[in-house]
Amino acid sequence: MDYQAVLERIAEDVAPQIGSGSPAEYIPALAAVDPRRFGMAIADVDGQVYGVGDWQHPFSTQSITKLFALALAMAHGDDSLWERVGREPSGNPFNSLVQLEYENGIPRNPFINAGALVVTDILQTLTGDASSELLDFLRQESGNPDLAFDPDVAESESAYGDRNAALAHFMASYGNIVNPVPTLLDHYFWQCSIEMSCADLTLAARFLARHGLRVDDSRLLTRSEAKEINAVMLTCGTYDAAGEFAYRVGLPGKSGVGGGIVAVVPGRCTLCVWSPGLDARGNSVAGVAALDRFTTLTGLSVF
Repeated sequence: MDYQAVLERIAEDVAPQIGSGSPAEYIPALAAVDPRRFGMAIADVDGQVYGVGDWQHPFSTQSITKLFALALAMAHGDDSLWERVGREPSGNPFNSLVQLEYENGIPRNPFINAGALVVTDILQTLTGDASSELLDFLRQESGNPDLAFDPDVAESESAYGDRNAALAHFMASYGNIVNPVPTLLDHYFWQCSIEMSCADLTLAARFLARHGLRVDDSRLLTRSEAKEINAVMLTCGTYDAAGEFAYRVGLPGKSGVGGGIVAVVPGRCTLCVWSPGLDARGNSVAGVAALDRFTTLTGLSVF
């Protein structure tokens, strides 16, 4: 398949939607990003990368890192992770407190903020340095040793992180957070601040298209575990718009409020699109449209 030609067609088709929506305003470091930016990249299972627009421009990954933290926690640990976090769509905003009280401090899935905090807590217990472990992994898989945290974004996250602190303390009251909450929040905010480009993210996520195999062909996850992550991405990866995303795009995907979305075609390729303008549910407007066009033009989906 001529992925480069597909990308160029997608960029042309979604051009009218680039700039629609608004950058995440509740994090000052993200609110200042130009909403007219757009980039998209595809990496095939052999590591060949194709791109269009701002595909090599670093941006704040935010919640996209949750899928990598989950993969590392699963690789280091065991199935007991799923006793502390569920695998069901939440139906509520990603930072909601509502369901936790009804469900005794067990988050619905690992991609809402409460669930990601539990995963980071598990990874911190397993490794002793969750955020650095994650950054090292992303550097290795992307082949980019210059990947780094953005201290301005991490500071913004911390300064405006009262809701995340409330989630963590609430779960700790149910015994579902083991590490000290300030330590957990610190690692979580640094994790969300990692900057990567579309090219970096397509390469870093390639293990999900390769059924759990890392860039060096060693096995990070079993084939079944890779399938499990892809399944949870499909049903829970785009906040409370996951049903609409599955309907329109038909691929496992994970979005972030930095405007990025990573998607996976198992056995074929990974994709990443970035456009900072978000819809009301926190997903990139042009990004969702671009992935919709990809599946329409190529016929590639999990269905």
